[in-house]
Amino acid sequence: MKKLLLLTFFSLFLLSSCNSTIEKEQKKDTFVADNYTKKEVDIVMRDGTKLHTTIYSPKDTSKEYPILMQRTPYSSAPYGEGKMKAKISPNVHLMKELNIVVYQDVRGRWMSEGVYDNMRAYIPNKTAKQSDEVSDTYDTIDWLVKNVENNNGNVGTWGISYPGHYATVSTIDAHPALKAASPQASIGDFFFDDFHHNGAFLLSYFRAISLFGTYKDAPTDSAWYSFPKMNSQDQYQFFLDKGPLKNLNEYFQYDKLDVANTEKDKNRIDDFFWKEIVEHPNYDSIWQSKGIIQHLDKVPSTVATMVVAGEFDAEDLYGPLETYKSIEKHGKDNYNTLVFGPWDHGKWARNTVENYVGNYYFGDSISLKYQSHVETKFFNHFLKGKGDKNSGLPEAYVFDTGKKEWKSYDAWPPKNVVKEDWFLSEDQELSSEKKSTEKINFISDIKRPVPYSEDIKTVFTPRKYMTDDQRFAARRPDVLVFETDILTDDFTLAGDILAKLKVATTGSAADWIVKVIDVHPADAEEDNKKLQNHLKMSNYHLMVRSEVLRGRFRNSFEHPEPFIPNKKTDVNIKLQDVFHTFKKGHKVQIQVQSTWFPLIDLNPQTYVDNIYKANEKDFKTQTHTIFTDSSIEFSVLK
Repeated sequence: MKKLLLLTFFSLFLLSSCNSTIEKEQKKDTFVADNYTKKEVDIVMRDGTKLHTTIYSPKDTSKEYPILMQRTPYSSAPYGEGKMKAKISPNVHLMKELNIVVYQDVRGRWMSEGVYDNMRAYIPNKTAKQSDEVSDTYDTIDWLVKNVENNNGNVGTWGISYPGHYATVSTIDAHPALKAASPQASIGDFFFDDFHHNGAFLLSYFRAISLFGTYKDAPTDSAWYSFPKMNSQDQYQFFLDKGPLKNLNEYFQYDKLDVANTEKDKNRIDDFFWKEIVEHPNYDSIWQSKGIIQHLDKVPSTVATMVVAGEFDAEDLYGPLETYKSIEKHGKDNYNTLVFGPWDHGKWARNTVENYVGNYYFGDSISLKYQSHVETKFFNHFLKGKGDKNSGLPEAYVFDTGKKEWKSYDAWPPKNVVKEDWFLSEDQELSSEKKSTEKINFISDIKRPVPYSEDIKTVFTPRKYMTDDQRFAARRPDVLVFETDILTDDFTLAGDILAKLKVATTGSAADWIVKVIDVHPADAEEDNKKLQNHLKMSNYHLMVRSEVLRGRFRNSFEHPEPFIPNKKTDVNIKLQDVFHTFKKGHKVQIQVQSTWFPLIDLNPQTYVDNIYKANEKDFKTQTHTIFTDSSIEFSVLK
């Protein structure tokens, strides 16, 4: 099933043509209105619920076109006759080539009827009247191919983030007309994407909760939710002052009740999503039922998939990687490919020439070339072309974020990868051999947690930190640092990373954070224009990958357990895939810490049944220990 390796596409695309495309697109903002007609319809689902759907059809009716569809909770606006989007389709090329383009408000959002549920659970054996997102997608496609004029019977789905999740959903028990799907930055499981990471709550996402957790009782073309007002420009201090998570409940009380300000009233929660998070701190049946990864054995071989992921995507890195791997595992006859590029959340869909993530520059025209040479080629092959497995695209198209170049492989991870253990040795050394078993202690001060960024700011959701310079953290006493000597040869990682920690704590609970860092040489050149003024590329500590594990979930996400104080304990943390070359002259560094604030919430460091309901008295400063027989298992490309 694997595709043949081909020449790198990006070398065929000239920078000058990219700049020309940008200039023309900025001038042609009426293309959609000039070339498409818009129609809004309410499509009736099998249970009677009406889903609002907007259809853009080419004015040229002399030929038939495939249908490109995106289902979204973010609105298919603008609504109303004569009001049209300025840009439609996955990219400008597919827009200009002319396709029938469809946007739909998912159940319970905006102009669609029904009750919304974040990642509504899939029902495997539905009755005739039962519905889920799978059936809603099927019913929508069925209506479209039967009722939209001039369609050629082929449908493709795409989307980024939440819409990416719905693109994944479209592939399960798929309609026969669905020929191609591209889940991009797709949510796979809410216990590992977005609002949680391995059981730790992403406190920095709290402002986004109301966007998804505020009920509406009727279709609407305007926002019915509001975002919490922090009244601060310093998020670190804001959350530190707020204290335990239960003190955030007041931000999710939407009804103004004329009642006494009792303790019960203070803890009232009106936001259904926040309530779900608070009442379900463990990976129980609620979260398990919402996950989509475990159902990807139901993707038929008639649907081609191209999964797209950003290597520095702070929101959804778990989802797309696990989506690709799960389809690959179960669909031996499926056309299933991966694009893994140097982007943060959704940047591949933007029309900027210079490709930065935060302070770090990766090159020019990377997103533009992906759109023209990969995404467009994928959809055209399966919706307009032969539709066979000889698409001309590789199985895995991945960007080496150290060498700053694309590579093509016929498998991901590549077949010539070996596992190597590197040990967290004494004297801050990262060694390929275990030298001894010593204790390294540090104090985790609950009143002075390690910041995830040195910036003084507030953000809606954090992104920039994924490539931030980590020198500020390396210089704290509660961050342990281990690094190699200066490399005499290139050292390439291709695949996942497993931190195999041996730890102890004076308390009964702790979080563990591991960061993999590329330490640049002192003579590194400053080759970008977005580097913050206080930084230099000289000795830049590039964060290549990082992850947290809430220690109570070290053995089971479903059944948490406390640490036994001062007992040596195994804690294994899986870090998502990377493709990065630590170049000759650089160093590999590992940082280990127990707070990462306010990216994640504070662990009380004493065990409580539910951290979302912990009290101030539960939070204690503790001393943690890392043992030097701890190791990092790298996937090394040979």
